Amino acid sequence: MTALGRLERVELRAEWTKEDRDFTPWLAREENITLLGETLHMSLEVEQEERRVGRFNADILCKDTGATDAGWVVIENQLETTDHSHLGQILTYAAGLEAKTCVWVAAQFHEEHRAAIDWLNKISIDEFQFFGLEIELWRIGDSPAAPKFNIVAKPNDWKREVGRSARSMEPANLTETKRLQLEFWEALKVRLSGHPILRSQKPLPQHWTTFSIGRSGMHMGAIINTRENRIGVELYLGDDNANSYFEQLELDKETIEADLDFELVWMPLPERRACRIIGFHPMKDLSDKRSWNELQIWLVAALEQMQQAFARRVKSLTSEAR
Repeated sequence: MTALGRLERVELRAEWTKEDRDFTPWLAREENITLLGETLHMSLEVEQEERRVGRFNADILCKDTGATDAGWVVIENQLETTDHSHLGQILTYAAGLEAKTCVWVAAQFHEEHRAAIDWLNKISIDEFQFFGLEIELWRIGDSPAAPKFNIVAKPNDWKREVGRSARSMEPANLTETKRLQLEFWEALKVRLSGHPILRSQKPLPQHWTTFSIGRSGMHMGAIINTRENRIGVELYLGDDNANSYFEQLELDKETIEADLDFELVWMPLPERRACRIIGFHPMKDLSDKRSWNELQIWLVAALEQMQQAFARRVKSLTSEAR
């Protein structure tokens, strides 16, 4: 009989000494925010770490890209047992950012704070939701420590609502266009299996899917536009410094475009808190699945070129430049 290992609990401070310096950057990484999102049945995408809210900073601001309105998600971290201060902070951040979802992650929840989360869910209308999660670290022998999130407080009927949402996403309940979008992204995810750089989010019945670019508040995206019969790839800049970042990248426009096999459309969108840099490719009809191979070959090559052109540049962008 094969010998089995024994799970051993690891102290959180053994891995993360400081919440702001160690734990928040760790949680904001794509693979870790994805793990948290899977626990909550959300498709979380980090918009910004240490997001300024008046005189304070929210630990992590995310979008739930799987939601129909891509609502804001505020995450507050605590490597100790919960306290009143952090409860007040997450409510302040939610109000300041008009977030619809609040996630409080802590080492352990006092029963009073668990009850407070339950009460907030009870008195809130359906579009607002509050979660309390305890994080644990475990290892077997000398293996690396593995994180585990446990939900200790959640919205009323959350499991039922998750099930209802999942059923609404089933192909039989989708429009023809949404069903084709879902199948297209599922096929693209299979094609990208094992790719060293490009990892797409969970396929959803929507006209876009996203890819990490290595910096919070921005990402690469792949797009299907059935109204104009074209597909595309984009760099999306989406925080308070978006227009400043766009201007910095535009200074290097000629060099960037010289390294690409397709033209870019530069969209500053000064009236919005976001900017986009997009390249398009014609598409005859998404329902013609025989064309999907050619379309996906173009998407992968274009995303690789966008990664090569922008990954290094976005990491060097500064918020001070205007």
